[in-house]
Amino acid sequence: MDDYKLAILSAFLIIASIIWWFWISKTSKKETHPIPPGPRGLPILGYLPFLQLNLHKQFTELAQKYGPVYKLWLGSKLSVVISSPSLIKEVVRDHDTVFANRDPPVAAMVATGGVDIVWSPYGQYWRDMRKLFVREMLSNRNLEASYHLRKDEVRKVVKSLCMKIKTGSSVEISELIFVTELNVVFNMLWGGTMDKKIMDRIGSEFREAISKVVDLLGKPNVSDFFPVLAKLDVQGIEKETKRLMPCIDEILDSVIYERMKTMASGKSRDEGRKDFLQILLELKEQNVSNRSIDLPQIKAILKDIIVGGTDTTATIIEWAMSEVLNDPQVKKRVQDELTQVVGLNNAVEESHIPRLHYLDAVIKESFRLHPPVPLLVPRLPSQSSVIGGYTIPKGSRVFLNVWSIHRDPLVWDNPSEFKPDRFFNGSGNFDFTGNNFQYLPFGSGRRICPGILLAERMVMHLLATLFHLFEWKLPEGSENNIDLSENFGIVMRKKTPLIAIPSPRLHDSEIYA
Repeated sequence: MDDYKLAILSAFLIIASIIWWFWISKTSKKETHPIPPGPRGLPILGYLPFLQLNLHKQFTELAQKYGPVYKLWLGSKLSVVISSPSLIKEVVRDHDTVFANRDPPVAAMVATGGVDIVWSPYGQYWRDMRKLFVREMLSNRNLEASYHLRKDEVRKVVKSLCMKIKTGSSVEISELIFVTELNVVFNMLWGGTMDKKIMDRIGSEFREAISKVVDLLGKPNVSDFFPVLAKLDVQGIEKETKRLMPCIDEILDSVIYERMKTMASGKSRDEGRKDFLQILLELKEQNVSNRSIDLPQIKAILKDIIVGGTDTTATIIEWAMSEVLNDPQVKKRVQDELTQVVGLNNAVEESHIPRLHYLDAVIKESFRLHPPVPLLVPRLPSQSSVIGGYTIPKGSRVFLNVWSIHRDPLVWDNPSEFKPDRFFNGSGNFDFTGNNFQYLPFGSGRRICPGILLAERMVMHLLATLFHLFEWKLPEGSENNIDLSENFGIVMRKKTPLIAIPSPRLHDSEIYA
């Protein structure tokens, strides 16, 4: 089988080399504006053999040589990398509709079928689903109504950490936060009703499956760069994604089946407002032609929300805690503010968040240095456009290098240093809304992350609780040695997970009960 694949690949490369050079020369002659400059690479393969593991850093280095907009031929696909606030503004503001499409990789098509909110093409279906999600789950009114769910999960974190303290155990921060966020999202999606046997293994199998799928989404795949070879699945990414999906689908199928059975019986699950799953299932039953939705689409949307609400949030909280624990002065200022705003006899409430200005600055600085999605989700222009004087051809894959912009010395003072004061007391016009193109941790334009409001609340509440109620130290032998290196992917995690040992910070034991 390996020889068969190799023979087909060799034949393809010989034939495609002629087509490739012909197409390049023909395209360059047709365009009024030139396509961007960039490294030449090899025939057919382009720059693909030269890609490095830390793609965000490599793209930044290439920008220093070729400018803020440059091209890369990756296999048969033309990629364009943009690393300038003014040029990103042209993409997400001036030509937002043109660049509002996605180019889903093979792994995304296996995971969601491309009919979810993240990967579906820009159009009426995407607009309807995004509007429904924001209105029914993430509006200010609904977030206020679901506060008790988030508060209960934060209290569970506190109790879990108290058990760790009794046994003297250490804590893997990202795992702790992932499970907490997962429970919050489950409660908001469908009230948290699920078979206990399935729930018991969510923290391990489910998290592992989600993390691996996210990794596969960001892994360079020959099938994506040479679509004609997709059937061969040379790297086995399609096969691996298919292997992981049953663990995720089992949970979703269980919940959907139970909810459909309850709805069919005519029994009301609960008094009060409907949860998001019930709204989606009712929309399916209505079968209105212009708003039709089926079970695969419902599952795809639920997967989006679960992944977006867990993996990225756990990642940024782990980064923020790592940076704070790495700087004793920052940690002292965080805890002094918590003492002043919350008090030594109280637990943190969401009502305290608006007054935690320094912690807010710490979180913003963490997003600056460690944007969870460093290249955002690549865009796919629906027609050729001119950006920065260069033609960006229709169908090219466009990367917005937010990581590079967040560390640009022309934009930021001492950009490699962790300095929350740059955001303290509203310094500069920096928030998460995507209107300042020097700071875009959640993206910008039509495809900006829709979960910003929930992410802000949960990150602030969890970090405030962890630093207000607990002191943290590193395991013996790793003191004063927090590894801040990165593992590049579509989500940029820490290379070495943060493991720390908690102890009570406050004297009132009732606060921990």
